[in-house]
Amino acid sequence: MKTIGVFFGSRSPEHDVSIITGQLIISGLKECGYNVIPVYIDKSGKWYSDFKLGSMKFFTQSHADLDKKLESFNIDFNKSSGKMVKQSGFLKSKATFDIAFPAFHGQNGEDGTFQGLCEMLNVPYVGCDVTSSAITMDKVLTKMIYKANNIPTVDFVYFNLNDWRVDKKNIIQKIKPLNFPVIIKPARLGSSIGISKAKNQKELEFGIEVALHYDEKVIVEKAIDDLMDVTCCLIGNDEPIPSLLQESVFSSGFFSYEDKYLKGGGAQTGNATQSIIIPARLDKKITKEIQDAAKKAYQVIGCSGIARVDFLYDKKTKKWYANEINTLPGTLYHHLWKKSGIPFPDLLKKLIGFAEEKYQKKKQITYTFNSNILTQASSNKLSLKGI
Repeated sequence: MKTIGVFFGSRSPEHDVSIITGQLIISGLKECGYNVIPVYIDKSGKWYSDFKLGSMKFFTQSHADLDKKLESFNIDFNKSSGKMVKQSGFLKSKATFDIAFPAFHGQNGEDGTFQGLCEMLNVPYVGCDVTSSAITMDKVLTKMIYKANNIPTVDFVYFNLNDWRVDKKNIIQKIKPLNFPVIIKPARLGSSIGISKAKNQKELEFGIEVALHYDEKVIVEKAIDDLMDVTCCLIGNDEPIPSLLQESVFSSGFFSYEDKYLKGGGAQTGNATQSIIIPARLDKKITKEIQDAAKKAYQVIGCSGIARVDFLYDKKTKKWYANEINTLPGTLYHHLWKKSGIPFPDLLKKLIGFAEEKYQKKKQITYTFNSNILTQASSNKLSLKGI
């Protein structure tokens, strides 16, 4: 049986959400019979690997002095090729990971950074690749790709911290045509952290300052008053399979962090059943349109393994708009897949299978190129001064 490393935590405002997802995956993989090694990255960026990390109880206790409680995790780069090898040493065990299963949310993990490490080590990993992970982490880039591919999305304005500090008045003027209310978001953050709804200019400016606390880039979107929040998950590589649609009921003007993770146990975790309606209360035509749009977005951005595409549905106009894509959906949206006919153990096995399929496909690509450029560069004709 192959050894799977489950990686979670990291330097991100979504650190705690990642722990929940990581624990669910660790538990599920163990029940499937896999050899699982948890790897936790704390909020300062230190890496640890210890079987204690496979229990939620550990994370409900004090996190002080982790260096004394846990075994550190250091990659042996000289031995890591096609697999990830943990450095051994005095009182430190050696471990080899055949497949990496990231359970990160947000920056420094879900955004392509960890995926890039796996690519450099030539290690198979679950989920989307570097490019699609980086694009979908940025809500602005995602929407630009939507527009380029005729996928409906709400109107928006974006800017960075320097723009706001230098020319606040001009930015406000650009936002005004959206009409109040508007939704303000950090452009590269998830779990609804730092998001607010503004009904006037005073709330707008305050909301922008809050968003800039979490990211240097902000997006302001036209709000939909009579809103239904709709989600479609997909799994697969070249031919993704869409799930049923989920309707998420919320009470704060948008799907907040509290709605997602705290009220009633959290809608994102599948526990707040009173806040989740599966399938969504939409007719067959609209349902099919949203599933097709989700599949198109997944494919044009180059997603693989698993992703979740969120949609905004205007109940008044009966129009839908593609919103965000999450390449590592919280708790893998296992509750939605269960309702869609794929129980959690089968979902995990499929995701590992997709990772191996993607890895084998990449092995067919040539990554070397023979040339005489170095010989030519060293010749008199193309000699470079100072070399």
